[in-house]
Amino acid sequence: MQPFRFLTPSALTPFLRLQPFSSKSSLITRFFSIPPLFFHSLPIPYTPRLIHTTPVKMSYSSDEDQADPELLELLRQHLNGKRPSPTAADTGVLESAEFVYNHAIDVALDMRGCKKAANTIWEQMQQREYSPATWSTHELHPKEKNEETVKFIFAMDLLNFSFWSEKSEEERFQVEYRGKRWTGYWSLVAGLQRGLEEGIPITDPAFWINKQEFTLDVLRNVFRSATDEEIPLLQERFDCLREAGQVLYEKYDGSVLDLVEAANGSAAALVNLLASEFPCFADIHPHPGRRQPIRILKRAQIFVADLWACFEGQSYGSFSDIDKITMFADYRVPQMLWQLGCLLYGPTLEAAVREKKMIEHGGEWEMQLRACSIWCVELIRREIIREHPEAKGKVNAVLIDFFLYDAVKELEKEGGERIPHHRTRSIWY
Repeated sequence: MQPFRFLTPSALTPFLRLQPFSSKSSLITRFFSIPPLFFHSLPIPYTPRLIHTTPVKMSYSSDEDQADPELLELLRQHLNGKRPSPTAADTGVLESAEFVYNHAIDVALDMRGCKKAANTIWEQMQQREYSPATWSTHELHPKEKNEETVKFIFAMDLLNFSFWSEKSEEERFQVEYRGKRWTGYWSLVAGLQRGLEEGIPITDPAFWINKQEFTLDVLRNVFRSATDEEIPLLQERFDCLREAGQVLYEKYDGSVLDLVEAANGSAAALVNLLASEFPCFADIHPHPGRRQPIRILKRAQIFVADLWACFEGQSYGSFSDIDKITMFADYRVPQMLWQLGCLLYGPTLEAAVREKKMIEHGGEWEMQLRACSIWCVELIRREIIREHPEAKGKVNAVLIDFFLYDAVKELEKEGGERIPHHRTRSIWY
């Protein structure tokens, strides 16, 4: 069990701000102090930060002591002879994120920063007319609204992870396509589009399971680089495609469309199907303070979100419960949340991020960064709706995430980043 760390010397008492909140099992109070002005340069009255001292153990009861309301409801429906509604499904991601946030030591939220960011984000989304339709305006995203696009998005989100490089912008992995060089996420999309144009059926599950035709060298050619650096985790990407193709053929007659239709119009149900039946989508991790694992499910959720945005909530993108999808915990959106003054790092973690040290996959730091980002975007969403009731039904965590990702990429292009993104290498993001 991780200890909580806090310090309340009498000399600091006048400067402490209490932020109480309730969890299912206990009431916990956090202590933040006024930090040095250099911690954030945004013009806000003050920015709280964490204080690290000698660990002091505090016990807390696990939320596992409580009955699972979703399972109880499913049991009641079964006993009453009712077929469960797909909208009754829940991904468990938001609950997991809140749990990690409640017990985090090295990552915290500045509530004033979140409030300010909510107003800024909503204003800019209005000015830019940000909506699901914005997804298709990106140069490389598919423009057709058909079955082939569903397959493209599935392949894209199977491989949507780990593009960062330690090399310079000129030396890092790049895909040359349509007279431009693409990096990061866009190198993935460019590679897929280029492969299809060259006659390689890279988005076809039947191709993925053909051991004679689909080989590691074929995938290497699809993502051939304009520089000497190869796309990161090439073998792992190959394994994801092969595995997903096998699952699709065993359970869905090889059809991504049948997989989508199996969720019966529920975003949460589709996320849960991906997480339970495709190991490469199971972004689920143990936590020392809880029997149930922490569910993050970045790529499973972003597949649903991309379908919803591409089809603008219609056809294959029609989901009655799209608001159950959270932000997609990667390494870019946390960076933007820090930039906005919403997310705060403890001194040791901040030093590691600034020095671009590798952060252990599955470790406390990584889990706190990802989970607290999910909870942060949820609070921003709630604040937007509280302050701007007209935003209800127009804004959700999906659109906020898309907006923040676009914003941080614009900052990167302009050289305006004040902190690097954290470095973790994994297939989950």
